[in-house]
Amino acid sequence: MSDHLAEIGRRLRAYRLGKNLTVSSIAEAIGVSRAAVYRLERGELVKIETLEKISELLETSLPSLMGVGVEYYANAVSFFERMRQLEETAVHVLGNFSPFSFLLQSDEYMEHLRVMLLEGIPESHREPAAARAEVEAVMAILHARRRGAATRRIPVLSIVSAPDIERFLRSGLVGRFDLPDAVVRARRALAACEIERFAGLLEHPPIGVQIGVIEDQAPFQTFQVFEAADHAAVTLSPYRLGDHPNITSGIAMATATPEAVRLFKTIITEQWGRARKGEAGARVLRAVLARAAGG
Repeated sequence: MSDHLAEIGRRLRAYRLGKNLTVSSIAEAIGVSRAAVYRLERGELVKIETLEKISELLETSLPSLMGVGVEYYANAVSFFERMRQLEETAVHVLGNFSPFSFLLQSDEYMEHLRVMLLEGIPESHREPAAARAEVEAVMAILHARRRGAATRRIPVLSIVSAPDIERFLRSGLVGRFDLPDAVVRARRALAACEIERFAGLLEHPPIGVQIGVIEDQAPFQTFQVFEAADHAAVTLSPYRLGDHPNITSGIAMATATPEAVRLFKTIITEQWGRARKGEAGARVLRAVLARAAGG
C-alpha cells in the first residue's frame, strides 16, 4: 500500500465523518459493498470511477479527495479528523495558534471548551439537536487527537500572540456575550488560571515543547505545519477553540504543496526569531494577566 493511496483513504474518512455518513450508507448510495468502502479508507483499493461517485456524494471535488493542490473542508468534524490523521504521522508540529495550541491546553480546559461550544448554540438554531451532536462529534475527535499526541509525544513549536491572550483573558471562557456577570467573572478567573499554567510551561517546558510569545497581533486564521519523515503539510483554519469558540463558520484548508509549506515555515521561523521565550515569555504573559485583572 503506497502512502499516496493511504492518504486518499484518510481524506475519504474525514469527509465522510463530516457528512455524518456511515460506510454502509456510502456503499448503498454508490452501489458497492461495505468491504469495498472499507478497503478504500484503508488505501487498499482506489478506482477513479468509484472516487468520482464518492466525491459527488460527499460534495467535494475529486482533486480535493485525491490531495491534488488544496483540500477544502467546510465542516469542523472533517477538518479536525484530517488534522488527527496528519498528527498520526507527524514528527514535528509547528503553528501560530489563537490563543494557544490546542495540544498544550489543560485537561480541565477540555470540559470548559465543551461548555462553551454548547452555550454558543443560539436558541434560534433550526436544528439544535444536530448542533449539539456536532459538538459531541468534534469533542470526540479532539480527545482522540490529545490521546494520540500524548502517546506519541509529538514535538510542538507554538507561537502565541500577547494581544490574543489579552482578549482571551478579558472575554473569559465564554461561548456567548449574554451570560450573567457572576458567570463571566468566574469564566475570566478560569481563563487566568489557564494562562498562568501556560506561563509555567514557558518557564519549565516539557520535553519537546517550544513556546514563543510575540507582542504584535497574530494572523487572524490559525495555521499549522505538520512535518513527517518524508513530507510536510500545512493547514489553515477559521475554527477557534479559545474564547467564543467557532466550529460552524468558515472554510478550512490543507495542502502539501512545497511552496505553501515553505512560505508558512518562513513565517513561523521569522516569528520564532523575535519571540520571547522561557522566563522572558512568561513575564510577558504575567504582565498581560496583571493588565487584564486591573480592568
